[in-house]
Parts: sequence; C-alpha cells; structure tokens
Amino acid sequence: MNNSISIVRNYICTAAFITGCCFVCGCENDMGTINNWTKRVTKKDEARDVISYLSQEGIMKAKLTAPLMYRVSSDTVYAEFPNTLHIDFYDDSTKIDTRLDCKYAKYFENLDKAYLRDSVIVISVKGDTLKAPDLWWDQRTKLFYTDKYAEYHAKGKNIYGGKGLEAAQDMSTVTFKEPTGVVQVSDSGVLQ
Repeated sequence: MNNSISIVRNYICTAAFITGCCFVCGCENDMGTINNWTKRVTKKDEARDVISYLSQEGIMKAKLTAPLMYRVSSDTVYAEFPNTLHIDFYDDSTKIDTRLDCKYAKYFENLDKAYLRDSVIVISVKGDTLKAPDLWWDQRTKLFYTDKYAEYHAKGKNIYGGKGLEAAQDMSTVTFKEPTGVVQVSDSGVLQ
C-alpha cells in the first residue's frame, strides 16, 4: 500500500512539474506585444459640411453648422470644430432666440460643455450682443461664462468686464465680474 501511494505521489509531482514548466515558458511576451495591448488608442472621425440638430425631450433646442468637424474618441470623447462654428439656439416654441459664431470650438460630450474661442459673438433676437475672446457654454444650465475679458452691448448699454461674466443662453440675464462701462438710466435713476 505504501508503494502505490508513493507511485501516485510521484505521478502528481511529475505532472505538477511539467505544468509549472508550461506556465513559465508560456509567460514570456516581447515588449512590442505588451505595448500594443496597453497603448492608448485615439480614434478620429472627420465630417465636412456639418448640419446637426440638438433636441431635448422631443423639442428642438439648437441647429449647428460647421464646415469641418472631428469627433475624437480618447480618454475624453469630444467634437472639435477647427474652422468656424455657427449655432442657432431655439426657445420652447422653436423660434430662434440667440445666435452664436466663433472660429474654433470643442464640445466635451461627457460634460455637456463647449469651449468656444477666437472671436466669439453671441447675439440675441433683441440685438443684445456679447463678445469675448473665449467662452464656455454649459448645455445643462444653459449658461455662457468666462473668467476673461468680455463685452456686452445692448440698447443704451455698453458694459466691459475685465474679470469675466456669466450670461443666460438667451441673454435675459448677464452678470459681470468687476464691470466698467456706460449705462443709460432714466431721470429717476432706473436702468432703461
């Protein structure tokens, strides 16, 4: 009986040794293969003459037009507009309430935010105009904001903000940080 236990033990040890050798020999990879498996991959799609509509809950919110768009899938997914961007924003009755133009934009899909730069101009249907060298747009809160210089022009108002601003998408409210400028007031001192 001891002899048969000894034979079984030898078979188990031999099998374990051979299996271990297979694992040791099988674990060798060259660095090129490892680098190919672990390198970061960036995918880039290109679209020309882009016309895109944004709707929320079945209601049209915006129409975007651009001559060129790159959609980049990397750590962060974003759409880049390197050769101008125009957006018409719509109110709840699908009438245009604001227009936006800029020379460059980058929309971060996961954040629902867009970075706009180079001659950013926002014009409301009333003619109120917002100008800034760069501006952020938050799709969720429907706000434009910046920490840099910006200008706001409306009938009887020319306001300049050296430290930035926050404005509603339809420009119904505009709040400046450290503003300067000229504002017309009535004889009673109320803003017109």
